[in-house]
Amino acid sequence: MDILLIGGLWLDATVWTRVASTLESLGHRPVPLTLPGQGDGAATATLDDQVEAVLAAVDAAPGKPMVVGHSAACALAWLAADRRPERLAKVALIGGVPTPDGQPYADFFEVRDGAMPFPGWEPFQGPDAADLDEAARREMAAAAVPVPEGVARGVVRLTDERRFDVPVLLVCPEFTPAQARKWIDAGEVPELARAGHVDFADIDSGHWPMITRPVELAGILAAAAQEA
Repeated sequence: MDILLIGGLWLDATVWTRVASTLESLGHRPVPLTLPGQGDGAATATLDDQVEAVLAAVDAAPGKPMVVGHSAACALAWLAADRRPERLAKVALIGGVPTPDGQPYADFFEVRDGAMPFPGWEPFQGPDAADLDEAARREMAAAAVPVPEGVARGVVRLTDERRFDVPVLLVCPEFTPAQARKWIDAGEVPELARAGHVDFADIDSGHWPMITRPVELAGILAAAAQEA
C-alpha cells in the first residue's frame, strides 16, 4: 500500500527517512511529502498550497493510500479525507488531532518577517521532548524550516461529511489512548467524536516518534495499513 507521510511544523520530508526504510522492508510504498514552504523554498506558500500538494499525492497513488499526518499536519491528513473520502483507505494521526472547520491551521507561535520560526525547546519541555537527547535537539533545531505565515494562519475548511466514513488510527505518543478517548468523549475533539471508526495505538515516545522510535512507529503504521 502507498503510505503518504506528512510531517508537522518545521519538518521537511527527510524526517521520515528511517520510518520509510522500515516500511519498505515491510512491503509498503512510503511516500514522504515535501510540503510547499517546508522544504521547497516557497516562503510565500499558503495552507491551500499544502492541501493541493497532499491531494496531488493522493491522486497519484495507484490504489487507495493511507495518509499519515504528524502533529499540526493531522489537519492536512484530515483535509485529504474531506476532499477525497472515496480515495483513502485510512487516515493515521500521530500526536495530534484534526483542526475543526473555521479554525486556523497552526497559529501557535510568533510570526516574524512572514514566517513562524521554530520557537526553541522551552515550549516543549516535559513529555513532548523528554526522549530527545541534546544532539537530537540541536539537529532538529538546525534543520527546522520556518513555516510560512500563509500556512500557519490559514483557515481550515471542511465541507464533506463523508470524511467521517474514513477509518482513523490515532497514534498516541506523549499522551495515552485513555487520555485521547477522554478528550473525544468530552467533546474536545469534535471531528473524531463524529468519526465512524477510530482505533488507538500507544507508543512510548515524545512528540516526535519518527525520530526517537522510527522502527516501532513504522510497525504501527504497517499494521494499520494491513488492516485497511
